[in-house]
Amino acid sequence: MLSTMKLDLKKLRIVHYPDPRLRKASERITEFDGELRALVARMQELMESGKGVGLAAPQVGVNKRLILMNVTGRPEDTRVLVNPAIHEPHGSAEAEEGCLSLPGVNVQVRRSQSCRVTAQDLDGRPFEEVLEDLPARICQHETDHLNGVLIIDRMGPSDRVATRRTLKALEDSYKSRGPAR
Repeated sequence: MLSTMKLDLKKLRIVHYPDPRLRKASERITEFDGELRALVARMQELMESGKGVGLAAPQVGVNKRLILMNVTGRPEDTRVLVNPAIHEPHGSAEAEEGCLSLPGVNVQVRRSQSCRVTAQDLDGRPFEEVLEDLPARICQHETDHLNGVLIIDRMGPSDRVATRRTLKALEDSYKSRGPAR
């Protein structure tokens, strides 16, 4: 699955805004193999070390439709969704969100309170589930990443003003060091 990309999984790091890899639409995963499992294991390490509740493959520079979610923080509770799609969004709730790819940025984001998600597991078996509240929010946030959408695209005017300096600092840092490899 990933061998054509020649990934050195130990070198994978969280990609920070404004890295252009965060803005690309991700490709479907068609091979369910050991390389996919190894990528998931590395992503889980990075999500845990960053104290995140979710992580999408584009956030580690991999242009594939893969997300991890973990509401509890316990490693055994990590959920893997391959090729996820959100259906039947219902209700609306606004809450603060942060993002491992936007360190120091926390903004109010309005999302559906519940949704039905279809995806595949690590063996390629399809499944579907209805998610509510925080799990629904995490799934929507991470699925946005698969489509090149960031929380800063969903924030309101007051958050835009409040985060201006932090975003500028991230942009300046990216210019000075270049993309993470």
